[in-house]
Amino acid sequence: MDINSVDKLSKQYIWQDAVGLITKSLGEAAGSQKIYVNIDYVPPKAYSTKYHSHSQQEEFFMILSGTGTLRLNDEEKTVRQGDFIAKPAGKNIAHTFYNSGNDILTILDVGTNESEDTCYYPDADMYMQKSNGLKRIFSGANLNTSWSPEPNPKE
Repeated sequence: MDINSVDKLSKQYIWQDAVGLITKSLGEAAGSQKIYVNIDYVPPKAYSTKYHSHSQQEEFFMILSGTGTLRLNDEEKTVRQGDFIAKPAGKNIAHTFYNSGNDILTILDVGTNESEDTCYYPDADMYMQKSNGLKRIFSGANLNTSWSPEPNPKE
């Protein structure tokens, strides 16, 4: 096992979007398999993720620096350095962080790596299902409620 440094992380473990949100995948870089460990750098006036919940993935967040707003089940709470929260899986607990401050909001993001998980995005009524190495994205409005797994349905 090697000692790694956040400052010397290979580019393959760094993701960035168009507004400057940066995620450094520390756990993956270190070879972690059962958990992920990320540091998210959220620029002012940006979100950490789309508002969502997980069916199987448990998450833990700690604010390392900056201030922001945590939207948690449609309640908004101010967060600042030193604050932390756990988000158990399968409880329909939706979240996103918004950087409402003037400095970068830095978040330690730790969670379980799950081969099977469904994310629900309530603002858009969308689902992202991860199963058997595939991702499927579908709308809650388009769910088929007439199909049944029953092998001998009554007609």
